[in-house]
Amino acid sequence: MAAVGVEFAKVSYTLPVGVGGEPGRTLLRDISLCLEPGSTTALLGRSGSGKTTMLRMINRLVKPTAGSVLVGGKSTAEYDAVDLRRGIGYVIQETGLFPHMTVKRNAGMALELAGRSKAEISARAAEVLKLVGLDFAEFCKRYPWQLSGGQRQRVGLARALAIEPDVLLMDEPFGALDPLTRAEMQTMLRELLQKVGRTVLLVTHDLDEALYLADRVVFLAEGEVVADLAAGEVLASQNLQVKDYVSAVHRAVPA
Repeated sequence: MAAVGVEFAKVSYTLPVGVGGEPGRTLLRDISLCLEPGSTTALLGRSGSGKTTMLRMINRLVKPTAGSVLVGGKSTAEYDAVDLRRGIGYVIQETGLFPHMTVKRNAGMALELAGRSKAEISARAAEVLKLVGLDFAEFCKRYPWQLSGGQRQRVGLARALAIEPDVLLMDEPFGALDPLTRAEMQTMLRELLQKVGRTVLLVTHDLDEALYLADRVVFLAEGEVVADLAAGEVLASQNLQVKDYVSAVHRAVPA
């Protein structure tokens, strides 16, 4: 299955009017952005800048109040929500694994929900677990509580890939991991994305992670795109908001 592109066409999102009649806060303003098929784009910005809201619009967990989000050239509003989400992998920081299910069943859950045969589910679970660096025979019967944080995150990624998604959404996937495990996961993910060739949107606060994994880095501030740069252009950018972000991350150590 080939990757497809994603487009935000003049997208805005405003929260509903409050119970007391106060106007809803606008979280995104007039976002226009194209994610090319097979590319990896990182979204950076302060907490509350609208990154996760923007990401969740792609699988229609959030609907824009203005404009359109298009997947494969078709507005998400025109898709059946279930069909849309079956073509989109979703990886979150907490992994969302079912604690009472084995690694094998967690990895194959999307296929189980789609009514695939047990033989197909088992074969695909073995395939995607291998893809993320876990031996099927060793891990298939374990439960999430028997795994390290990095192993749980690998299973969560395997589950997202099991459906062979057109698009992969990743919301701070490694934010809860220690620095060494996080670095290992980043290395694994970079190699994996080169193999699978999907369109990826990565939400992160980690500038170095974005530069390591992404082709492009998009900076959000107060619900607006303030910079859209190739990863190799970020550190030398003269955009004031980008410079502030870079200097906050790469601070000089006092003498």
